[in-house]
Amino acid sequence: MKRLILLYGLLLRGAVFSTTFGQTPTPSPDTTVFSAADFYRVVAQHHPIVRQAALLNEEARQEIRQAQGAFDPKLFSAYDRKEFGNNLYYDKWQSGLAIPVLPGGIDVKMTYDRNRGEYLNPEYRVPSSGLAAVGLSVPIGQGLLIDARRNALRQAQLAVNLADADRLKLINKTLFDAAKTYWDWYMTYQQYQLIRQGYQLADTRFRAMRERAALGDVAPIDTTEALITVQDRLVQLQQAEVDWQNARLRLTAFLWISDDANTPPKPVDLPLAVVPQTAPLDRTTEAQLQNLLSRAAEQHPELLSLAAKGQQLAVEERFRRSLLQPQITLNASLLSRTPLPGLGYDGPSYYAFRPENHKIGLDLTFPLFLRKERGKLRQVQIKSQQLNLERQQTGRDIANDVQAAWNELKTLEGLITVQQQTVANQQTLVRAEQQKFDIGESSLFLINSRETKLIDLQVKLEELRAKYQKAVAALWYAAGTNSGSL
Repeated sequence: MKRLILLYGLLLRGAVFSTTFGQTPTPSPDTTVFSAADFYRVVAQHHPIVRQAALLNEEARQEIRQAQGAFDPKLFSAYDRKEFGNNLYYDKWQSGLAIPVLPGGIDVKMTYDRNRGEYLNPEYRVPSSGLAAVGLSVPIGQGLLIDARRNALRQAQLAVNLADADRLKLINKTLFDAAKTYWDWYMTYQQYQLIRQGYQLADTRFRAMRERAALGDVAPIDTTEALITVQDRLVQLQQAEVDWQNARLRLTAFLWISDDANTPPKPVDLPLAVVPQTAPLDRTTEAQLQNLLSRAAEQHPELLSLAAKGQQLAVEERFRRSLLQPQITLNASLLSRTPLPGLGYDGPSYYAFRPENHKIGLDLTFPLFLRKERGKLRQVQIKSQQLNLERQQTGRDIANDVQAAWNELKTLEGLITVQQQTVANQQTLVRAEQQKFDIGESSLFLINSRETKLIDLQVKLEELRAKYQKAVAALWYAAGTNSGSL
């Protein structure tokens, strides 16, 4: 009688497993759910590649600082002396300050000359106290509106936009890879839980069949059928566990932590008790697709990068056009005899800064054929045309990628709906087969076949759910944003 009661309890336990088997596994109370949103947030804040992407803007700003260095004031000094045979041939010293002025490419120059010597060139003769000069260097033709210095500065300023686009591309790619890794982890976890349920059910049924064989209710050979199923599912369970642990390791590669933005991030291990969230099925609408297409056309990093390059080429073309003009530079300076300390000028005041005391020069350079300048200008124009064509093709490719990701998403929505119905129908068959087995109208072989089929269908359903979440991430990535994941 006790053995019959035990057998009845085992069969009842198997029936309970049959009613719950095939449903989406729920986390046990001793586990902690690590949601996808929290995972993305950790990656976006601490991942080294994301931190590296933030440095691209800082690098571009340093390029601006370097270009601004061309407009820094400069102190200069030159000393030249020759003495031979107790004769001072010459002793020349010039020092001064040059100040580039950004508008118009004008340079301000202040100099002080003190020259002496027995054989000094007459044009270098200055008063004994020295000669001071304050003057301007003004480009009249080439370099008036833009020159090499201003071209370099403007190019560096536009490089910030280019760096920002590269930063967005790098962040989007990192978060997209993180999303795919997370849902791979989810898939392997769900697969492990489903196979584990199937293994526990098969093991329970095997124990019950062994008890029935011991009572003589069934032939001992029937226990072999149950044992084969247990062994087969045990192999599947061990493989599923390996896949789950490997997916967990791949997810751990994205986990880093740091105290602040100035400290290097440190890797973090994922605790064993942490499990993924259940996969939501938030259906997308046509309005969301149109919004993504509009956003991609305006804010996609690839298009922003090409737009920044186009702006740089426009500045470069303007600079190259200016090189077709004659290079004419006007140099004008006011001169003054340097006053002596406490005595003022060592002569009449008309040696002070006056319009009559000046030095004027005019430099003119103009290549006759301008082959170098015209060739470089045409080269820049060709690059601009190539860039415009690339922007058109890239814009169309992006729109097609967004539409393709959308089509896959909608297809997966339909597949998930059908697969859910298939799983529900298979669960009905498993329960009906279990009831027939309990009253002796079915065989263990049929029950195992029904349950194996149910496991396969349930695993496929979880695969579709994981693919759907990856498709959502792919849709937002194709649109050039990660807002859909954060």
